[in-house]
Amino acid sequence: MPNRVVFLVDGFNLYHSLRSAERLLRKPTRWLDLRALCDSYLYILGGGATLDAVYSFSAYAHHREAVSPGTVRRHQAYVAAIASTGVIPQLGQFKCKDLRCPSCGSGVRRYEEKETDVAVAAKLLELVVTGACDTAVIVSGDTDLIPAIRTARRLRPDKKLCVAFPHGRANDAFRGEAHMCFKIRATQYARFQLPDPVVLPDGQTITKPASW
Repeated sequence: MPNRVVFLVDGFNLYHSLRSAERLLRKPTRWLDLRALCDSYLYILGGGATLDAVYSFSAYAHHREAVSPGTVRRHQAYVAAIASTGVIPQLGQFKCKDLRCPSCGSGVRRYEEKETDVAVAAKLLELVVTGACDTAVIVSGDTDLIPAIRTARRLRPDKKLCVAFPHGRANDAFRGEAHMCFKIRATQYARFQLPDPVVLPDGQTITKPASW
């Protein structure tokens, strides 16, 4: 039987995993060929599994430009590069939050990435409920996504819900919630890297950031 598989990737969860893998492997991993990585794990999902789509959820950290110039430019280059392979970017945003210490009264300004969890959950339910896939794989270790998995399983018990933990992000709370959980190995990041440069169909090129 056909098994149409979609991957929904929590971009920030994956990014921190990639940084951890770089420290472990002592080699760059951030120029990740996300679609190829997802395709490499289809064998775990059983016979007939085909990669139908990969969705990547993230946001541009404009507030980081002051301390890390070029942050947004590098991220935009990567989003364009993976989009050229067929990955579907889904972009949220960061929002400013002013906090105040209850003891000393001093204020602290923090930026929090918003919309990603909700966007992943909404897309998961859309794909499952409409029958647009047979198996959905969430690439994240964020337990905020557990309610969406539960709901998807309740609404469409005929669909298979899986969680792929990025390296170093495994969470036992998912056990029993998803039909299957598996870990992505750090060495797979190094194995599946985009070419440098990435050549677009119109001949334009996207170069890997120097610091990556």
